[in-house]
This record gives sequence, C-alpha cells and structure tokens, in this order.
Amino acid sequence: MSFPLQMKNNHTTLLLVFTSLLISLMNESYLLVAVDAKSNVYIIHLGERRHEDVKLLKKTHHEVLAKVLGSEEESARAMVYSYKHGFSGFAAKLTESQAQQISELPDVALVIPNQLYKVQTTRSWDYLQLSSHYQTHFPQKSKLGEDVVIGLLDTGIWPESEAFSDKGLGPIPSKWRGTCESGESFERAKHCNRKLIGARYFVKALEAEYGKPYNATENGDYLSPRDFGGHGTHTSTIAAGSKMANRSYNGLGVGTVRGGATQARIAMYKVCWSLFGGVCAGADILKAFDVAASDGVDVVSVSIAADVPSFPEADGRNAIAVGAFHAVAKGVAVVCAAGNSGPSPQTCILYVVCELRCRVLLVSNYPSPAWYNSDCKSLNENDTWAAKSVVLCFTTAFREGSVEEAASSFRKAGGLGLIVAENPSRSWNGCGDDFPCVQVSYDIGMNILYYIRSSRSPKVRISPTKTHDGRPVSTNLAYFSSRGPSYVAPAVLKPDIAAPGVNILSAVSPSDPKANSAFAFMSGTSMAAPHVSGIVALLKSLHPDWSPAAIKSAIVTTAWNTDPSGEPIFAEGEPMKLADPFDFGGGIINFNKAADPGLVYDMGTADYIYYLCAMGYNNSAISKLREHPTSCPIKRPSILDLNLPSITISSLTRSTKLTRTVRNVGHANSSYKAVVKPPQGIRISVRPHLLIFNTTTNTISFTVTVSSTHQVTTGYYFGSLTWTDGVHAVRSPISVRTEISVLS
Repeated sequence: MSFPLQMKNNHTTLLLVFTSLLISLMNESYLLVAVDAKSNVYIIHLGERRHEDVKLLKKTHHEVLAKVLGSEEESARAMVYSYKHGFSGFAAKLTESQAQQISELPDVALVIPNQLYKVQTTRSWDYLQLSSHYQTHFPQKSKLGEDVVIGLLDTGIWPESEAFSDKGLGPIPSKWRGTCESGESFERAKHCNRKLIGARYFVKALEAEYGKPYNATENGDYLSPRDFGGHGTHTSTIAAGSKMANRSYNGLGVGTVRGGATQARIAMYKVCWSLFGGVCAGADILKAFDVAASDGVDVVSVSIAADVPSFPEADGRNAIAVGAFHAVAKGVAVVCAAGNSGPSPQTCILYVVCELRCRVLLVSNYPSPAWYNSDCKSLNENDTWAAKSVVLCFTTAFREGSVEEAASSFRKAGGLGLIVAENPSRSWNGCGDDFPCVQVSYDIGMNILYYIRSSRSPKVRISPTKTHDGRPVSTNLAYFSSRGPSYVAPAVLKPDIAAPGVNILSAVSPSDPKANSAFAFMSGTSMAAPHVSGIVALLKSLHPDWSPAAIKSAIVTTAWNTDPSGEPIFAEGEPMKLADPFDFGGGIINFNKAADPGLVYDMGTADYIYYLCAMGYNNSAISKLREHPTSCPIKRPSILDLNLPSITISSLTRSTKLTRTVRNVGHANSSYKAVVKPPQGIRISVRPHLLIFNTTTNTISFTVTVSSTHQVTTGYYFGSLTWTDGVHAVRSPISVRTEISVLS
C-alpha cells in the first residue's frame, strides 16, 4: 500500500544498530473521517514520554485517536496497543485516509504502516576462539554473562530443552521487572526458571491486520510463548544456552552445544507466528521492544528482517528501527540480523552478516557408476536410467526446496546419491533426510563433469559420513548475507560485523520436522545475530558502564579482517571475491580483543541529535520527536563527523576534513600512533598523528583529511586507520568513492 506522508529525503542512521528513523513534518489541522475504506494497522509515534504516569499516557493515546474517530468508544474499538515505556505512542486499526488525517495532528511525530517481517533463517564458538581450548581470562572475568539479560524477539521458545536448564545459576537478578505469561501449553510456574526468566507473546497487531483471531491450532502453533517451529529456540540457544555435552545431528557435528554467554538469563518475546511460514507484525515487534526495555533486558537480539524495499523512505516505516532507537536511548544494546537478501549491494538493513566455516557431506560407502544430468530440478522418479547410480547435476535459479524435491524423486527412481554443483546465485540446505548428497562449487562440478565425459566407465566412491571442520575449509561470507553500502544513510558503514551463521547446530522444538533428538542445523543471519548477542552480553558483564556505542566500537575496531587462522576472507557471489567492509563491516567478531580494545569511539543522545541536524531535520521536527525544545547549530554540521568507528565517504568531490574522538579504556598512561592504509588513489592525513593519554587526559579528538587523486568518478575503494600502542590495534575501516562533477 502506498502511504503518502510527505517523507522525502529525510534519512538518518542512529545508535548501536544505527537504524534509520524518519520524521514527518506535520501541520496542525485535523478533521473527523468516516470509515470509508479497508482498515489496516498503523503505528502512531508521539515522541518521547512527557511523564512517567503510564495510565495517563494511555488515556492521552485514546484522546488523540478519538480526535479522528469521533468518540472514545470508537477509539477503544480501534486501539491495538499503547506504547508507554520507551516512547509515547500507540497502534490502531485505521483506514488510509484516517491515518493521513491523524498524521496531521500537532501531537503526532510519525505514522508508520504496520509492515510484516519474517525470521531470517556446533563448532562456531571454537572458531571464534571462545572455547576451553582458546580460553583467556576474559570469559571467566565476565562470569560468562552472569546476571545479564538477553531479550530475544522471535518465534518463541521450547522451555523443556536442556539448553534452558538453570543448574548452577544464582537467583534471578533483582533488576528484573519482567514476567512469564501463561498460555497454551505454557505455564508460568512450570516452564520458567532462573535461566528462562521472562516469556511473553504479542499477536494483537497480526490479528487486527487480518481481521480475525489467530487460530494457533490450525496453523500448528501455540497461543503462548511456546515455539512452533524451532527458530526462536535455536537462536536463544546460540546466544545464551547452557552447556550440553555430546550432542549431534544423526551423528554429525558431535560436540558440546552451548551459547556464547552460558550464564546469561533469557527473556523470550514471541512476535512471529506460523502464518504463511512465519510472519511478524511491525506493531507487535514495536510493543515487544517497548515492554523489553521496561522489563530490564540488557541486550535485545532480533533475528527478523523485512524484504529489502524499493522505496527510499523504507526505514521510516521500519518498526525495528523505531524500537531499536528507543531501546538504545535507554542503554539497551540492540543486535539485528542484516537479512538474507545478498549478495547484491545495498541489501543490508541493519547489523550482523553471516559467514560460514564448515560443511557436512552426507554420503555412503561403495563405488557406483557416475552419470551427468544438466539441471538438478529436472530429476524425477521416472529416471530409471539412473538406477543404482550417483548423478552429478547443476543447480540453476531454482526455487527454495526444489533440489530437495528432486533428490526425493531421484531416490524413488533407485538413485544412490547426488553430487550437486551449486549455482553461485543461490544457496541451498542439502537434500533432506539421509539421502547421500554432496555439495560442491560450480568449478569443482566442471572438473567432475570433465572426468565423467573423458572416462569410458566413470566411477565415484562415496566415503562414510563425516563432519569436516577446521583449517582446510576457508572462511567465506555466505552468499545470502545482505551487503552494503546503505542506500538510506551512505555515510554510515553497513553491515557492522560478521559472525558464524551457516550450518549451526542448536536446540529446536521437537516438532521441527528436520530435528534429530530436538537438535537441528540452521543457516542464516538469524544464526549470526545471536552469536553477536552472546558476545555483547559478555562485554556488558565485563564492562557494565560501557554505552551501547562503546560496545559497538569495541566489536568493530577489534574484529578479524582475515579469518582466525590468518587466511583471507572471501565473499560468495558472482563472482566470488575478496571480502571488503561492505561485505563484513569491521570483520569477524573477536571477543577476546573486544574485551580489551584500548580505545573506543563513544556517543550519546546529543551526538545522534547533532546527526539529525546534519541530515537537515529542523528544530520543530527534532523537538517533536524528543518532546522538548531542541536547537540545531546555525551552521549545519557535517554528516561525516558522527563519532563512528568507521569512515565512509560516498561522494568525495574535494578535500574533506572530518573529526573523531576516542576515549582511552586501557592503561591510563599510554600513547597511540596512527597507521594509515589509504584506499587506492586516496590521500589521508591524520592530525595529531600521536595520541598521548594520562591520568588527567583520557579523551582526545583528531582530524582526518581525505582527498582524491582520481580524475574520474570511481566505485568504492577501501583502506583503514589504525591506532596502536604496540599492544592494541584499534582499526577503523575506510570506504571512499570519488565523484567528479561534470559541468554542463
């Protein structure tokens, strides 16, 4: 639905996840509007709370709605949610014309259509060097996240899983103000404990959008915090699951399954429902954010994203963006999945992308004739020619599940196994069940094809099933991971960080058809995000006084930009290439370095308001959002001066100066020297070149001057600025695009 709210060219990116928030400029007239069209749910943002009286806030929300609907009775009928904690606002079922009129009320800062979102579908912690083999003192010092509360917005949780055992945990933290809500097959007293300390569910907006109560039974779901498909259980286990030794999937991936912050507490906010394969309503998501911040969570992990939209005002309609903005303003760190819309540029919405490390090959144990079939999807159960054979096939731009369906048909025809050469334009998750199926790249597939065509009697021996893990497999950024640059805010590097997200073994709901002993492999940025959330919880425990911006800085500036074994990181795509900051942000997350970063680039609310001024918002618009007077400087500030741990210049037309400020969080008396690796054809100078900290000086600003030697407009080139004291290396990625203006 098109919703013209005059939201043009007003874009910004904010806070830890630097989500974008759009402000509508409203006039002061309003009139009553009759119901004249189909109703949908809209989110009405009234700015920051003016007071702490939540009952009075709710009354105010009904009064605002009644101005358009004509009576408090109609207001009560249309109201879906009242947002009372992170900000003041409400969700209501309105026609498009009613929403337009309410946007014109003087109290209204923003109107957001209720967008629908989807979830973003064992050795990963070893890979990140957070296991006993790599143990440093930092995980112990952080007490493995003890008393840190991670709130997850997802599909629910399966509370009986051993992943949520509270064995060895102390009392529930006194700061916790949340609760467990009982519901279908979920009892507060029975299913919550000292590990799973909170569980809520939000479905009103979804019901209002579709105009009828949600039939959970019909959809194989539960009208409660209980998980229906395993996604929420899987992500919760990755972030903060308790240790579970000797776990596997049909004997594969044997080892200890655990979360990143094993002593952290979990609060589940179920916002996604099994309708249409897993749908999450924006107004439900925003309500979960609002409640989570009030409950006392320290970290919010969101493995949800919308399809990348085509309109530039996208993030003004993004409930995740609005919720994250207000959560971070309260000191809550927010981690979001970047989405699975890669590898095209400008598909990254928020925060974490996915990298892969190892693959599992499902095979059997005897030599068989090898055959070639050009297209995997053309295999069927009538292919009697392939009986008792192993077939090589190549995938094309197939729909999800088509290889699995083809493998099932081929098996019925008597086939013994498949070698699938993967199309670089699509990824897939195997052939299903226990059918022998080997995944190879297109180039290896071509080598196998050459062997088949050049041999009179080609044979293939398929070895016993094994899990292959370790250095022989290079680290790649997964094909589906969304990429930068950000088209909403080109001056802000997106994504921020990369983490494991392919073939992650974790706990799921036993009702998951792919589960084996309530465990399953899943892939997606949904799996990458909770890896980061677990590490954020450890950092929060280790440094409770750090702001969300400081935590983000520590993560981005200490990340690996090669894989942990020192090999280069590649980004899957067409063609595969060396990864750059638009693929992985700062790099692969590295907790042991982030725990002691040396310097951090910190920010507070004032910095973000300053950035809004740089983006061209006027005093009235910003004041309306904040609910108190705000004045921008007479001279518009530079958008490049936001104190980010990265430098991104999307259009370098002349020599440009920008400022950054770092705070020393290491030894009081220390000196840092600047080491610059400029992008190709770019000159960079830093003043001062040496930063000297002592007991009275722990914060220093510096200026970076950037100029280009290019004579034509270019694409992006990449480099870095690193501050080092010989122990710490505080690395900021640099991305610069030269633009040469053509005078007519």
